[in-house]
Amino acid sequence: MSTTRSTAAGKVLEVLAAFDREHPSQTLSEIAQRTGLALSTTHRVVAELAGWGALERGEDGAWHVGLRLWEIAAGCPRTQILRDVALPFMQDLYEATHENVQLAVREGTELVFVERIAGHRSVELLTSVGTRFPIGSTGMGRVLLAHAPVDIQDEVLRAPMRAWTPHTVTDPKTLRAQLDRIRREQVFVSDRQLSESTVAVAAPVRIGRSGPVSAALGIVIATRSANRARGLREPLLRAVRGISDELARRTRPTD
Repeated sequence: MSTTRSTAAGKVLEVLAAFDREHPSQTLSEIAQRTGLALSTTHRVVAELAGWGALERGEDGAWHVGLRLWEIAAGCPRTQILRDVALPFMQDLYEATHENVQLAVREGTELVFVERIAGHRSVELLTSVGTRFPIGSTGMGRVLLAHAPVDIQDEVLRAPMRAWTPHTVTDPKTLRAQLDRIRREQVFVSDRQLSESTVAVAAPVRIGRSGPVSAALGIVIATRSANRARGLREPLLRAVRGISDELARRTRPTD
């Protein structure tokens, strides 16, 4: 039994952690099986979470994450200002490209997608708002990794990396050289690293033109349209400069 599970709060967190992209809706028995909690304990915790609004029960009897959690997550100070600032520029970028536009931040050695705009003709993605990936897996993640602290880079490069496609760069020496190039060139084209059907063009979002990197903005296109990648560089840079300038203005201390 884990230390976390021995506390009431730990049991609540384990139940919430049982829900993810692959398991968005589960029965009580499935929750108990995924958490390892007794069925009676699971029933009590789920009932308490449902009473508060953190879980909701569908017409089929299965449970899923409730609206109350979304309301709380939407107020996360780390992403609230970023999303508010970035969204108008992302909308402009979508109108200019009609391709998937995504915004992500780093958390440890992972990236988390915090905003996305996509049209019905955009290529289908493996990612969505709220999903996490190892930071080395995606084009946006590699941009964030290139600007991460050295200890984070070393930790990622020491660990085995998953080859999502035959094109995924997993060799630490090659990847380190790639990170150096990203820092020099600002814009990174990720060719079929996460999916054989997509190519991503990504750039860092800073606080001001020369401030710390706070996020990565990316455009994801179909592999068949890969020849468009170079032409997306300037629209992407205009967007990240606009976001960076506005972030600096919004976060500037007032007298």
